Amino acid sequence: GELPVPILPDDFFFPGQTPPDEYALTAVEKGDTCLGIKAANGVVLATEKKLPSILVDETSFNKCAPVTDHIGVSYAGMNADFRILLQKARKYAINYKATYHDSIPASILCQEISTLVQEYTQSGGVRPFGVSLLMAGFDHEGPHLYQVDPSGSYFSWKAAAIGRNMVNASSFLEKRYSEESELEDAIHTALLTLKEGFEGEMNENNIEIATVGSDGVFRVLAPFEIRDYLSEVQ
Repeated sequence: GELPVPILPDDFFFPGQTPPDEYALTAVEKGDTCLGIKAANGVVLATEKKLPSILVDETSFNKCAPVTDHIGVSYAGMNADFRILLQKARKYAINYKATYHDSIPASILCQEISTLVQEYTQSGGVRPFGVSLLMAGFDHEGPHLYQVDPSGSYFSWKAAAIGRNMVNASSFLEKRYSEESELEDAIHTALLTLKEGFEGEMNENNIEIATVGSDGVFRVLAPFEIRDYLSEVQ
């Protein structure tokens, strides 16, 4: 008999109709620039923090967040989608700890989140997540930096950029990146990279920086710490 004709994802859409994953990628490309750099002794995440209105209380709006003590994430894209994935990631980490009595490795958490994201690209009644994640972690194998895309693909990076100015930021990082750099140097490089395509004056209120070092603690830097680093790269 004849072989069945395979049904491809594009077969579900009329000619000229945009598949949902294209909308998701567009949401990411319009998002605030976000980047991560893996240093010899840790990882830094740095992101623009453009508020939707000057009336928004900036303390209620975060672009970097911890998942566990030793893993944290930042994003480009839709804030609401990020919040859902952050909650899912924290649940995965709690369940792993309860089952294995050990902290979840960043690689395992990345795989779990990317699997969930991929399922939303092919399930009925849902849409793909309009967000890309950068995940930083530190465990017995050292520092880790991962990226998860709306398609469910994930990658391990030495340095990566997502969001509106991704192309220019990636080009800048390729020229500046050094595997021997320490965490402090990586923070300076991250700030210089953000500054390259930043619209307006960059200050401690419109960017956010987070680090995880050899102590295995993920922390979001306070505004006064960011101000001090900015003064060093002026």
